[in-house]
Amino acid sequence: MKEKIYITNDHTGVDMKNALINHLQKAGYEVVDFGNNDGIASNYAELGIQLAKTVVNEPTSLGIVICGTGVGISVAANKVKGAIAGLSYETQTAELIKKHNNANIIALGARLIANDKAIKIVDTFLNTPFEGGRHKERVEVLKNYAK
Repeated sequence: MKEKIYITNDHTGVDMKNALINHLQKAGYEVVDFGNNDGIASNYAELGIQLAKTVVNEPTSLGIVICGTGVGISVAANKVKGAIAGLSYETQTAELIKKHNNANIIALGARLIANDKAIKIVDTFLNTPFEGGRHKERVEVLKNYAK
């Protein structure tokens, strides 16, 4: 069974989110949309934190967060203990955040990535397994650290 995917976006990411949802549903994923749908200014920080809390509380799920650059919403998601959100602009970074960091959330920049490229990046993220080994101890520190 494929993972449940939670997705959220601020006002800049409506088109990208809709393209990803369409693609993921066709691929057989259950997708839950937490994001902005009207394009009116919204708070990426609140959206990123809300999604991260949900993903952490449902460990078999994964998340996608989208804002203009992907930076702000990834920073927000990473404030939640247990969340590992990685920013990706290329398929190689999507592969490595999963392979080496066991990221449970991928962040994308809607102003910087075309929708067709975002789909390839997300597919890479979803289809890459965690490598474990020497990375396991580091990932445990990331997941368990909180002030």
